[in-house]
Amino acid sequence: MSDRYVHMRLDDFLAAIAAEQPAPGGGAVAAVTVAAGAGLAAMAARFSKGSFDESSDFVLDADHLRERAARLADADAGAYDAVLKAYALPRTGDSTQRRERIRAALRYATEIPLQIADVGAKVAALAVRLLEAGNRNLRGDAYAAVCLADAAVRSAAVLVQINTDIGELERDLIDHAEREVEAAASAVCEAVIFMNGKHNQAAVVSEGGV
Repeated sequence: MSDRYVHMRLDDFLAAIAAEQPAPGGGAVAAVTVAAGAGLAAMAARFSKGSFDESSDFVLDADHLRERAARLADADAGAYDAVLKAYALPRTGDSTQRRERIRAALRYATEIPLQIADVGAKVAALAVRLLEAGNRNLRGDAYAAVCLADAAVRSAAVLVQINTDIGELERDLIDHAEREVEAAASAVCEAVIFMNGKHNQAAVVSEGGV
């Protein structure tokens, strides 16, 4: 598997997304979004070394998740290419073999966004912890990381559902994806509650000083 997206210039990658071609598509973009969220989390962790005892561990975890998510962008494109090739097989001959090839390709194209959702949920959980306990000057970055990860998880989960339905795959795949969506959504709710609490505290302080 090549790392063609990982090493692309940003403007080239954005142009490739917008081009009239099958990939990179939603899965690859979701993976890159997770990687960006993990990068923000890693930055927040690095700037929290003096205030957060677990910062070093969080840096390692965030960097690992970022690298894993970036690789999944290429994997998703490869999986979709395999689906297209399976559908392009001639309809003559053994139709059962063709259907099985398509189903196998769809299974792999389901497993990749499921992994993206898994990584995204982990990034969201890590980022909300940094939001709450890390460097207060990086709260905006940590909050952005949570939101980016959540959006990517939801997007990846939809791809899981679509491919599962088309391939008539096990419903457990959708259940797994939904659990990742719930985990990411929980992190978002926690982040919103925390930020609203900080905003209210700031408002009280401001009013008290008038």
